[in-house]
Amino acid sequence: MKEATFSHVPVMLEEVLTYLHPQPGQLMIDCTAGGGGHSKALLKKLLPGGQLIALDQDKDAVMAAKQALEPLGAENFTVIRTNFTHLQESVRTVTDRFADGILFDLGVSSYQLDNIKRGFSYQQDAPLDMRMDTTAGFSAADLLNRASAEELTRIIAEYGEERWAKRIAQFIVEERSREPLATTGQLVEIIKKAVPKGARREGPHPAKRTFQAIRIAVNRELEILDEAMEQAVSILRPGGRLAVITFHSLEDRMIKEFFRKQAQGCTCPKEFPVCVCNNKPAVKIVTAKPVLPTEREVESNPRSRSAKLRVVEKTPLF
Repeated sequence: MKEATFSHVPVMLEEVLTYLHPQPGQLMIDCTAGGGGHSKALLKKLLPGGQLIALDQDKDAVMAAKQALEPLGAENFTVIRTNFTHLQESVRTVTDRFADGILFDLGVSSYQLDNIKRGFSYQQDAPLDMRMDTTAGFSAADLLNRASAEELTRIIAEYGEERWAKRIAQFIVEERSREPLATTGQLVEIIKKAVPKGARREGPHPAKRTFQAIRIAVNRELEILDEAMEQAVSILRPGGRLAVITFHSLEDRMIKEFFRKQAQGCTCPKEFPVCVCNNKPAVKIVTAKPVLPTEREVESNPRSRSAKLRVVEKTPLF
């Protein structure tokens, strides 16, 4: 099979441009550069005089983003290979300016899904890796072969919202006692055995939720979200906007709750007659409900189906 090239169709591109509204001379940050699709569209709007900083922990994504942005002038952008938990320090190595707009696209790229060697997909037999950064941390195989049945149950239930989590975990532990898990094909077969036949007849592929859960755990995707969002808010200028695209309910709930707390302001008990905490809202919510992709986009790019866009704007400092 032909090896995948790093192409990632930017999801909800028009909506991102509308809400971030990039203008010449501004500074914007793409915290998940991917193949550079969003980054390139943003940078075009920032010129002349603007600057784009793009981050990604995947070395292939960094290379692809640089290639995509190069025709717009190397002096106008910086691509940094790093996890977005290092957002603030990474940006400060480039500029002291506060950002006019920041974007997070939290989806897995088409390249990562389609590249057999990466092990993200349950549709192809491949090494059990699933790391966004192939040089960091532990792989899916490490997790599946070392974690206890209780820990695997928690991961699959919490991150995959899988009703058969305990049974799948038990089958994994039983199978690895005979032979270490090394490939996605092995994992798929274990899941198929664990999920009752009747439950496999309806809904998505029986391995979808478990694969999502293992990927989230390996990359600490949910653990690092709040930290990254706090840094993003801190380096926005007043009036600057933060846009986040999520692809599953766990991420969306976390982003929704983070935005709600940042927009809350006063945290005094309701029975207090006056505010004594003096907390002010850090942001105002721009999208009361998540923005969804159009039917036309879903038809042309089915992987955008579960996307949700939420946007906040940083409030003035008093």
